[in-house]
Amino acid sequence: MKIIINGKEQETQAANIKELAASMNLPEKGIAIAVCNTMIPRTDWEKTSLEESMHIIIISAACGG
Repeated sequence: MKIIINGKEQETQAANIKELAASMNLPEKGIAIAVCNTMIPRTDWEKTSLEESMHIIIISAACGG
């Protein structure tokens, strides 16, 4: 299925946010994911199914000043 990640269309076979994060090799900590402008708690990643054309934003924490 095709989804939109950070404004770019991508193809994925992931069924939910947890699988998507794993397929993208995202780190265990320092990552936040929003679906349709709603932040999804990490505890809900497995319960949050992906759908065709879904808009996802992935934010990574950065140190510095």
